[in-house]
Amino acid sequence: MNEFEEIKQKLRHFAKERDWEQFHSPKNIAMALSVEASELLEIFQWLTEDQSRNLNYEQMSEVIDELADVQLYLIRLTDLLGVDMSAAIKQKMLKNAKKYPVELVKGSSKKYHKY
Repeated sequence: MNEFEEIKQKLRHFAKERDWEQFHSPKNIAMALSVEASELLEIFQWLTEDQSRNLNYEQMSEVIDELADVQLYLIRLTDLLGVDMSAAIKQKMLKNAKKYPVELVKGSSKKYHKY
């Protein structure tokens, strides 16, 4: 069993023990995921580029907690929707490689439709 599957099972058990399955619809988990991503963004909101690359201990601890929250909700959502995250990631990376060919995008931050 891979790590994603193990975490999925633990999250499923965690929700079941607390009778939270009734609240864990894909819609609600997607909304919670968005909230956690916003909490991550809030940490960086007023930092300069340099500050965002050199977080202090407290900031880094907060970032780690929020990253974990985002990942946990994402894994829970994949479980609820029956998504194989490893396969989805591989497929998306292939799509991105086609959408952003090195010879067109190297060193550029332009959106793909601007080439």
